[in-house]
Amino acid sequence: MHQKLNPITEWHNVDQRTFEHEILPIQQPAVMRGLVGDWPIVEKSQQDDQSVVDFLKSYAGKHSAFTVVGQPEIQGAFSYADDLSGVNFKSVQAELAPTLDQLLAMRTQSAPHAIAIQAADVETVFPGMRDTHPMALLPASVKPTMWISNRALVAPHYDADLNIAAVVAGRRRFTLFPPEQVANLYVGPMLNSPGGVPISLVNLCAPDLTRFPRFEIALDNAQQAELAPGDAIYMPAAWWHAVEALEDLNILINYWWGGQVENGLSPNASMMHSMMSMARLPAAQREAWRALFDYFVFHQTGDPVDHLPPALHDVTTQMSADQRATVLAYLRERLT
Repeated sequence: MHQKLNPITEWHNVDQRTFEHEILPIQQPAVMRGLVGDWPIVEKSQQDDQSVVDFLKSYAGKHSAFTVVGQPEIQGAFSYADDLSGVNFKSVQAELAPTLDQLLAMRTQSAPHAIAIQAADVETVFPGMRDTHPMALLPASVKPTMWISNRALVAPHYDADLNIAAVVAGRRRFTLFPPEQVANLYVGPMLNSPGGVPISLVNLCAPDLTRFPRFEIALDNAQQAELAPGDAIYMPAAWWHAVEALEDLNILINYWWGGQVENGLSPNASMMHSMMSMARLPAAQREAWRALFDYFVFHQTGDPVDHLPPALHDVTTQMSADQRATVLAYLRERLT
Protein backbone atom coordinates (compact mmCIF):
# COMPACT_ATOMS: atom_id res chain seq x y z
CA MET A 1 0.00 0.00 0.00
CA HIS A 2 1.55 3.29 -1.09
CA GLN A 3 -1.22 5.70 -0.11
CA LYS A 4 -0.04 8.35 2.33
CA LEU A 5 -2.25 8.28 5.42
CA ASN A 6 -2.94 10.85 8.11
CA PRO A 7 -0.14 10.89 10.69
CA ILE A 8 -0.77 9.92 14.29
CA THR A 9 -0.16 12.86 16.63
CA GLU A 10 3.33 12.74 18.13
CA TRP A 11 4.28 13.64 21.69
CA HIS A 12 7.73 14.08 23.20
CA ASN A 13 9.03 13.95 26.77
CA VAL A 14 5.76 12.42 27.99
CA ASP A 15 5.49 11.98 31.76
CA GLN A 16 2.65 10.56 33.83
CA ARG A 17 0.94 13.91 34.28
CA THR A 18 1.03 14.67 30.55
CA PHE A 19 -0.32 11.23 29.77
CA GLU A 20 -3.17 11.34 32.29
CA HIS A 21 -4.22 14.98 31.80
CA GLU A 22 -3.44 15.71 28.14
CA ILE A 23 -3.32 12.45 26.16
CA LEU A 24 -5.98 10.24 27.77
CA PRO A 25 -8.80 12.82 27.85
CA ILE A 26 -8.83 13.42 24.07
CA GLN A 27 -9.34 9.70 23.29
CA GLN A 28 -7.11 9.75 20.24
CA PRO A 29 -4.07 7.62 19.37
CA ALA A 30 -0.75 9.10 20.41
CA VAL A 31 2.83 8.28 19.46
CA MET A 32 5.18 8.93 22.38
CA ARG A 33 8.65 9.28 20.96
CA GLY A 34 11.52 7.98 23.08
CA LEU A 35 9.25 6.98 25.96
CA VAL A 36 11.28 3.86 26.82
CA GLY A 37 14.54 4.86 25.20
CA ASP A 38 16.45 4.24 28.44
CA TRP A 39 15.35 0.62 28.81
CA PRO A 40 18.28 -1.85 28.76
CA ILE A 41 16.74 -3.96 25.96
CA VAL A 42 16.43 -0.85 23.78
CA GLU A 43 20.09 -0.10 24.36
CA LYS A 44 20.91 -3.66 23.28
CA SER A 45 18.85 -3.17 20.13
CA GLN A 46 21.14 -0.30 19.14
CA GLN A 47 23.99 -2.83 18.94
CA ASP A 48 22.69 -5.79 16.91
CA ASP A 49 20.08 -8.56 16.89
CA GLN A 50 22.43 -11.04 18.52
CA SER A 51 22.87 -8.74 21.52
CA VAL A 52 19.09 -8.50 21.93
CA VAL A 53 18.62 -12.26 21.72
CA ASP A 54 21.44 -12.91 24.20
CA PHE A 55 19.86 -10.38 26.55
CA LEU A 56 16.45 -12.08 26.40
CA LYS A 57 17.94 -15.56 26.78
CA SER A 58 19.66 -14.46 29.98
CA TYR A 59 16.16 -14.07 31.47
CA ALA A 60 14.23 -16.76 29.64
CA GLY A 61 15.91 -19.94 30.86
CA LYS A 62 13.87 -22.92 29.68
CA HIS A 63 10.55 -21.11 29.67
CA SER A 64 8.17 -21.57 26.76
CA ALA A 65 5.51 -19.32 25.25
CA PHE A 66 2.54 -19.39 22.88
CA THR A 67 3.95 -19.19 19.34
CA VAL A 68 2.33 -19.08 15.91
CA VAL A 69 4.01 -20.38 12.76
CA GLY A 70 2.95 -19.70 9.17
CA GLN A 71 4.20 -21.17 5.91
CA PRO A 72 6.41 -18.96 3.71
CA GLU A 73 3.57 -18.42 1.23
CA ILE A 74 1.54 -16.31 3.70
CA GLN A 75 4.43 -13.80 3.62
CA GLY A 76 4.02 -13.00 7.29
CA ALA A 77 0.33 -12.07 7.02
CA PHE A 78 -1.32 -13.96 9.88
CA SER A 79 -5.01 -14.18 9.03
CA TYR A 80 -7.95 -16.45 8.34
CA ALA A 81 -7.70 -19.48 6.08
CA ASP A 82 -8.98 -18.85 2.56
CA ASP A 83 -12.37 -20.45 3.33
CA LEU A 84 -12.65 -18.60 6.69
CA SER A 85 -13.10 -21.91 8.51
CA GLY A 86 -9.94 -21.43 10.55
CA VAL A 87 -6.60 -19.64 10.37
CA ASN A 88 -3.63 -19.77 8.02
CA PHE A 89 -1.06 -20.70 10.67
CA LYS A 90 -0.39 -23.25 13.38
CA SER A 91 -0.11 -22.60 17.13
CA VAL A 92 2.44 -24.30 19.37
CA GLN A 93 3.92 -23.93 22.83
CA ALA A 94 7.60 -23.39 22.03
CA GLU A 95 10.65 -23.03 24.23
CA LEU A 96 11.87 -19.45 24.01
CA ALA A 97 15.63 -19.78 23.67
CA PRO A 98 15.62 -22.12 20.65
CA THR A 99 12.88 -20.04 19.00
CA LEU A 100 14.95 -16.88 19.40
CA ASP A 101 17.97 -18.64 17.89
CA GLN A 102 15.79 -19.83 15.01
CA LEU A 103 14.64 -16.29 14.30
CA LEU A 104 18.26 -15.20 14.05
CA ALA A 105 19.18 -18.09 11.77
CA MET A 106 16.26 -17.40 9.42
CA ARG A 107 17.40 -13.87 8.62
CA THR A 108 19.39 -15.08 5.60
CA GLN A 109 16.49 -17.04 4.09
CA SER A 110 14.77 -15.53 1.07
CA ALA A 111 11.36 -17.02 1.96
CA PRO A 112 11.30 -17.81 5.68
CA HIS A 113 8.44 -19.19 7.72
CA ALA A 114 6.56 -16.53 9.67
CA ILE A 115 7.15 -16.97 13.40
CA ALA A 116 5.63 -14.90 16.17
CA ILE A 117 5.80 -15.33 19.93
CA GLN A 118 2.55 -13.73 21.07
CA ALA A 119 1.45 -12.12 24.34
CA ALA A 120 4.18 -13.73 26.46
CA ASP A 121 3.69 -12.79 30.13
CA VAL A 122 6.94 -10.95 30.90
CA GLU A 123 6.83 -11.76 34.60
CA THR A 124 6.43 -15.47 33.89
CA VAL A 125 8.71 -16.13 30.94
CA PHE A 126 11.33 -13.42 31.56
CA PRO A 127 11.44 -13.35 35.39
CA GLY A 128 13.18 -10.27 36.77
CA MET A 129 13.10 -8.32 33.52
CA ARG A 130 10.16 -6.16 34.53
CA ASP A 131 12.12 -4.71 37.43
CA THR A 132 14.65 -3.13 35.08
CA HIS A 133 12.05 -2.05 32.50
CA PRO A 134 9.46 0.05 34.37
CA MET A 135 6.48 1.65 32.61
CA ALA A 136 6.36 5.05 34.27
CA LEU A 137 2.92 5.99 32.91
CA LEU A 138 0.95 3.14 34.51
CA PRO A 139 0.44 1.62 37.96
CA ALA A 140 2.45 -1.48 38.86
CA SER A 141 -0.72 -3.59 38.73
CA VAL A 142 -0.74 -3.34 34.91
CA LYS A 143 1.32 -6.27 33.66
CA PRO A 144 3.45 -6.29 30.48
CA THR A 145 3.29 -8.80 27.65
CA MET A 146 5.91 -9.34 24.95
CA TRP A 147 5.57 -9.96 21.21
CA ILE A 148 8.53 -11.25 19.15
CA SER A 149 8.53 -11.98 15.43
CA ASN A 150 10.28 -11.78 12.12
CA ARG A 151 8.63 -9.76 9.34
CA ALA A 152 4.87 -10.01 9.84
CA LEU A 153 1.54 -8.30 9.33
CA VAL A 154 -1.31 -8.44 11.84
CA ALA A 155 -4.56 -7.38 10.16
CA PRO A 156 -6.77 -4.61 11.59
CA HIS A 157 -8.37 -5.73 14.85
CA TYR A 158 -9.47 -4.06 18.09
CA ASP A 159 -8.67 -4.39 21.79
CA ALA A 160 -11.32 -4.24 24.47
CA ASP A 161 -8.86 -2.42 26.77
CA LEU A 162 -6.66 0.64 26.56
CA ASN A 163 -3.23 -0.22 25.21
CA ILE A 164 0.31 1.16 25.39
CA ALA A 165 2.69 -0.65 23.04
CA ALA A 166 6.43 0.02 23.23
CA VAL A 167 8.78 -0.99 20.42
CA VAL A 168 12.06 -2.27 21.86
CA ALA A 169 13.73 -3.89 18.82
CA GLY A 170 13.12 -3.59 15.10
CA ARG A 171 10.59 -1.20 13.60
CA ARG A 172 6.79 -1.43 13.50
CA ARG A 173 4.24 0.44 11.45
CA PHE A 174 0.87 1.04 13.11
CA THR A 175 -2.24 1.87 11.08
CA LEU A 176 -5.27 2.83 13.16
CA PHE A 177 -8.93 3.20 12.24
CA PRO A 178 -11.60 4.86 14.43
CA PRO A 179 -14.27 2.48 15.80
CA GLU A 180 -16.93 3.99 13.53
CA GLN A 181 -15.04 2.69 10.47
CA VAL A 182 -15.99 -0.90 11.31
CA ALA A 183 -18.48 -1.09 8.42
CA ASN A 184 -15.68 -0.26 5.96
CA LEU A 185 -13.18 -2.84 7.21
CA TYR A 186 -14.90 -6.02 5.96
CA VAL A 187 -14.60 -7.89 9.24
CA GLY A 188 -14.29 -11.68 9.27
CA PRO A 189 -15.99 -14.20 11.56
CA MET A 190 -15.59 -14.03 15.33
CA LEU A 191 -15.39 -17.70 16.27
CA ASN A 192 -12.53 -18.52 13.88
CA SER A 193 -10.62 -15.31 14.40
CA PRO A 194 -6.81 -15.51 14.66
CA GLY A 195 -6.55 -13.72 18.00
CA GLY A 196 -9.88 -13.93 19.82
CA VAL A 197 -11.41 -10.86 18.19
CA PRO A 198 -12.50 -10.56 14.54
CA ILE A 199 -10.03 -9.09 12.06
CA SER A 200 -10.36 -7.35 8.73
CA LEU A 201 -10.28 -9.53 5.62
CA VAL A 202 -8.39 -6.82 3.73
CA ASN A 203 -4.65 -7.21 3.21
CA LEU A 204 -3.41 -3.79 4.28
CA CYS A 205 -0.25 -4.06 2.19
CA ALA A 206 -2.15 -4.88 -1.00
CA PRO A 207 -5.84 -3.98 -0.53
CA ASP A 208 -8.18 -5.36 -3.18
CA LEU A 209 -10.44 -2.34 -3.62
CA THR A 210 -12.49 -4.13 -6.26
CA ARG A 211 -13.51 -6.77 -3.75
CA PHE A 212 -13.51 -4.39 -0.77
CA PRO A 213 -14.41 -0.95 -2.21
CA ARG A 214 -15.46 0.67 1.11
CA PHE A 215 -11.97 0.07 2.50
CA GLU A 216 -10.90 3.18 0.62
CA ILE A 217 -13.18 5.18 2.96
CA ALA A 218 -11.52 3.52 5.93
CA LEU A 219 -8.09 4.50 4.59
CA ASP A 220 -9.23 8.11 4.22
CA ASN A 221 -9.99 8.08 7.95
CA ALA A 222 -6.95 6.08 9.04
CA GLN A 223 -3.93 7.29 10.99
CA GLN A 224 -0.45 5.83 10.62
CA ALA A 225 2.98 6.02 12.21
CA GLU A 226 6.25 4.10 12.14
CA LEU A 227 7.92 3.45 15.48
CA ALA A 228 11.60 2.79 16.17
CA PRO A 229 13.11 1.18 19.28
CA GLY A 230 12.31 3.33 22.31
CA ASP A 231 9.07 4.72 20.85
CA ALA A 232 5.62 3.82 22.19
CA ILE A 233 2.04 4.27 21.06
CA TYR A 234 -1.18 4.72 23.01
CA MET A 235 -4.27 3.17 21.42
CA PRO A 236 -7.74 3.84 22.89
CA ALA A 237 -10.06 0.89 23.39
CA ALA A 238 -12.02 -0.31 20.35
CA TRP A 239 -9.78 1.46 17.83
CA TRP A 240 -8.94 -0.92 15.00
CA HIS A 241 -5.22 -1.28 14.43
CA ALA A 242 -2.98 -3.13 11.99
CA VAL A 243 0.63 -3.77 12.96
CA GLU A 244 3.46 -4.43 10.51
CA ALA A 245 6.74 -5.81 11.87
CA LEU A 246 9.30 -4.45 9.42
CA GLU A 247 12.60 -6.13 10.36
CA ASP A 248 13.99 -9.66 10.57
CA LEU A 249 13.72 -9.41 14.37
CA ASN A 250 11.02 -7.29 16.02
CA ILE A 251 10.14 -7.07 19.71
CA LEU A 252 7.32 -5.15 21.34
CA ILE A 253 6.15 -4.90 24.96
CA ASN A 254 2.57 -3.83 25.56
CA TYR A 255 0.27 -3.03 28.47
CA TRP A 256 -3.51 -3.54 28.52
CA TRP A 257 -5.61 -1.89 31.19
CA GLY A 258 -8.84 -0.07 31.86
CA GLY A 259 -11.31 -2.63 30.58
CA GLN A 260 -14.30 -3.12 32.86
CA VAL A 261 -14.27 -6.86 33.51
CA GLU A 262 -16.04 -8.54 36.40
CA ASN A 263 -16.88 -12.22 36.77
CA GLY A 264 -16.44 -12.78 33.05
CA LEU A 265 -18.51 -9.75 32.05
CA SER A 266 -16.91 -7.32 29.63
CA PRO A 267 -18.04 -4.95 26.88
CA ASN A 268 -16.87 -7.47 24.28
CA ALA A 269 -18.79 -10.32 25.93
CA SER A 270 -21.86 -8.09 26.20
CA MET A 271 -21.63 -7.30 22.49
CA MET A 272 -21.45 -10.98 21.57
CA HIS A 273 -24.41 -11.78 23.81
CA SER A 274 -26.38 -8.93 22.24
CA MET A 275 -25.53 -10.19 18.76
CA MET A 276 -26.90 -13.61 19.65
CA SER A 277 -30.07 -12.26 21.26
CA MET A 278 -30.96 -9.28 19.06
CA ALA A 279 -29.11 -9.14 15.74
CA ARG A 280 -31.69 -11.28 13.90
CA LEU A 281 -34.81 -9.75 15.37
CA PRO A 282 -37.17 -7.94 12.98
CA ALA A 283 -36.04 -4.43 12.15
CA ALA A 284 -38.75 -2.76 14.22
CA GLN A 285 -37.75 -4.71 17.32
CA ARG A 286 -34.08 -3.91 16.77
CA GLU A 287 -34.93 -0.22 16.57
CA ALA A 288 -36.88 -0.49 19.82
CA TRP A 289 -33.91 -2.09 21.57
CA ARG A 290 -31.61 0.54 20.05
CA ALA A 291 -33.66 3.22 21.83
CA LEU A 292 -33.33 1.40 25.14
CA PHE A 293 -29.61 0.84 24.69
CA ASP A 294 -29.08 4.48 23.70
CA TYR A 295 -30.81 5.56 26.88
CA PHE A 296 -29.69 3.04 29.50
CA VAL A 297 -26.24 2.08 28.21
CA PHE A 298 -24.87 4.85 25.99
CA HIS A 299 -26.71 7.82 27.57
CA GLN A 300 -27.35 9.30 24.13
CA THR A 301 -30.86 10.58 24.88
CA GLY A 302 -30.43 11.75 28.46
CA ASP A 303 -29.02 10.57 31.77
CA PRO A 304 -31.25 7.80 33.16
CA VAL A 305 -30.43 8.79 36.75
CA ASP A 306 -31.31 12.49 36.56
CA HIS A 307 -34.76 12.02 38.06
CA LEU A 308 -33.73 9.43 40.70
CA PRO A 309 -32.64 10.10 44.30
CA PRO A 310 -28.82 10.34 44.46
CA ALA A 311 -28.60 7.78 47.27
CA LEU A 312 -30.67 5.15 45.47
CA HIS A 313 -28.88 1.86 44.82
CA ASP A 314 -29.87 0.35 41.50
CA VAL A 315 -28.42 -0.94 38.22
CA THR A 316 -28.96 2.49 36.67
CA THR A 317 -27.12 4.27 39.48
CA GLN A 318 -24.62 2.52 41.72
CA MET A 319 -25.33 -0.97 43.02
CA SER A 320 -24.51 -2.16 46.50
CA ALA A 321 -22.22 -5.18 46.88
CA ASP A 322 -25.22 -7.42 47.61
CA GLN A 323 -27.08 -6.12 44.57
CA ARG A 324 -24.08 -6.74 42.32
CA ALA A 325 -23.83 -10.30 43.57
CA THR A 326 -27.55 -10.83 43.00
CA VAL A 327 -27.46 -9.43 39.45
CA LEU A 328 -24.37 -11.44 38.53
CA ALA A 329 -25.99 -14.60 39.88
CA TYR A 330 -29.10 -13.82 37.84
CA LEU A 331 -27.03 -13.36 34.66
CA ARG A 332 -25.07 -16.56 35.25
CA GLU A 333 -28.31 -18.48 35.73
CA ARG A 334 -29.79 -17.01 32.55
CA LEU A 335 -26.67 -17.78 30.50
CA THR A 336 -26.56 -21.41 31.66
